[in-house]
Amino acid sequence: QVQLVESGGGLVQPGGSLRLSCAASGRFFSISKMGWYRQAPGKERELVGFITSAGTTQYADPVKGRFTISKDKTRNTAYLQMNSLKPEDTAVYYCQCIHNPYVGTPILSWGQGTQVTVSS
Repeated sequence: QVQLVESGGGLVQPGGSLRLSCAASGRFFSISKMGWYRQAPGKERELVGFITSAGTTQYADPVKGRFTISKDKTRNTAYLQMNSLKPEDTAVYYCQCIHNPYVGTPILSWGQGTQVTVSS
């Protein structure tokens, strides 16, 4: 199994920046993909973006050009750099990880979520 620990959320003014981290720990063979989702009050959880083991990234339209996902493979950690934040970016942000165990099929895990609030 893998455990995901998120950090970096908080309160920021519109136009500001935040960086979220998601660290994966546990026993596994490899990580296929790490991504970020968010859920605003009263709304469904939505994809923010993800990064594959090869380093390929993909982003949802609302965050393209403002958010950047990167990773540190040696630390099994993914980062979400959020710039030019808007009030509509306010949500709980969740890390998602798809990892390959030593035996068996890929497993999907979620982080505990971290609150991001964009407000003046």
